[in-house]
Amino acid sequence: MAYQINKELGLERFISIVRNQEGVALHPEALERVEEGRRYVEKLLRENQTVYGITTGFGKFASVRIKAHEVTELQRNLLLSHAIGVGEAFPTEVVRGMLLLRAQSLAHGYSGVRPIVIEYLLTFLNEGVHPVVPSQGSVGASGDLAPLSHMCLPLIGEGEVEYQGKIRPSADVLAKLGLEPLVLQAKEGLALINGTQAMTSMLALLVWDASILFKTADLAAAMSVEALKGSHRPFDPAVTRLRPHPGAITVAKNMMQILQDSEIQRSHIDCDKVQDAYSLRAVPQVHGASRDALAHIKQVLLNELNSVTDNPLIVWDEDKVISAGNFHGQPLALSADYLGIALAEMANISERRIEQMLNPSLSGLPAFLADQGGLNSGLMISQYTAAALVSENKVLAHPASVDSIPTSANQEDHVSMGTHACRKARSIFENVLIVLAIEIVSAAQALDFHSPLKPGLGVNTAHQKLRSEIPHLDKDRYLRPELDRVSSLIRSAELVRAVEDSVGELS
Repeated sequence: MAYQINKELGLERFISIVRNQEGVALHPEALERVEEGRRYVEKLLRENQTVYGITTGFGKFASVRIKAHEVTELQRNLLLSHAIGVGEAFPTEVVRGMLLLRAQSLAHGYSGVRPIVIEYLLTFLNEGVHPVVPSQGSVGASGDLAPLSHMCLPLIGEGEVEYQGKIRPSADVLAKLGLEPLVLQAKEGLALINGTQAMTSMLALLVWDASILFKTADLAAAMSVEALKGSHRPFDPAVTRLRPHPGAITVAKNMMQILQDSEIQRSHIDCDKVQDAYSLRAVPQVHGASRDALAHIKQVLLNELNSVTDNPLIVWDEDKVISAGNFHGQPLALSADYLGIALAEMANISERRIEQMLNPSLSGLPAFLADQGGLNSGLMISQYTAAALVSENKVLAHPASVDSIPTSANQEDHVSMGTHACRKARSIFENVLIVLAIEIVSAAQALDFHSPLKPGLGVNTAHQKLRSEIPHLDKDRYLRPELDRVSSLIRSAELVRAVEDSVGELS
């Protein structure tokens, strides 16, 4: 049975619809609200009231009155004139998220559209009709105007869509589905494009993926602790009890869960080493801070998933129309910048653990974890790659949200750059994923040198999973395909799930 869109949309449901193609429909309660909102717009038109975007132009043209017979042309022109994005097209999953979130926002009933407009958006989702949406051109207020215009062009038979694996003219696909191009009525064009759905879709996908990545980072750190014969004591609950940040508590718990029953730990329990490097000892504090950031960002995101973000707001149940700023992307811009920084730090500390393992003066292991160093370089250059990505992240982590540039002849004089922030945060994520893959590969290689001693239960499971995919590096070979495979295991959560099957669900 299809999921019925109403007032509440959670992140899990978002992912199910966007990535797993769960069907969608409009809930009867939402349909009733939408019809009420539309009736109110029709009332405004009958009364010949002056209302922004309904009987006036847009932006700086807000003072230009539109004649009654030109209202539908106004809405069509809005989409055509605003669809001027550039750059590579957004991935299909981002576009699916945009379609869903625009329908979700309109379903609250405060945008003044007809139900058929929402039904077309949901048909596109259910039939796999994905508009081609360029990724550049939004300043994040008045929302994602250019991306949403490209998303909505196919509703009126313009632009292109990806359908059944091919890029096709939207008019042809509408005809194939037996649909007529929509003739947009008063307010509908504006309601479709004045919102934050491009940046929200990107951020929602990123928050979901980051949750998996942060679990993986804890696993990678635990593998490195075992590989370097590090102490488990920094993860004792007493430590975080005395400085009880929620993220640190969670990470310390995960570390102890993954490290339980370690033969490696027992083998060096009486060694004279006093304490480990920060990259091992302060894992709860560093990883935990990023987790706390993610928790805050997720709350902002959940608010946005269930918000009405266009302008003006048709508040029919209070008999008023309000021009305001719900389209402004600042909450998302700040959150995406924060998430980019939180992600970048995970790579920063991971790269330091890689160096700890590859540097023989720090690890007590063979240089660069090579079996026959000199003839073989081992994992020497993997640290170069990690260092390059970490350095790139430092550039990408510069906040987009501190920038603003006036648009529409200074009528729109402060913008969020939220879509920039989300695109940058995704780039940082992709770099962090690779750095963690390098750490996991390095730790697995280092653990081989400790055989026959077994590491903690979760680490041992991860080690065995890695070795079922890629063999020990006994001599130099082409490593890129193996790194890609490990990256895939991380992205899909397959590696984390294997560990959770052995030690229980990680927090």
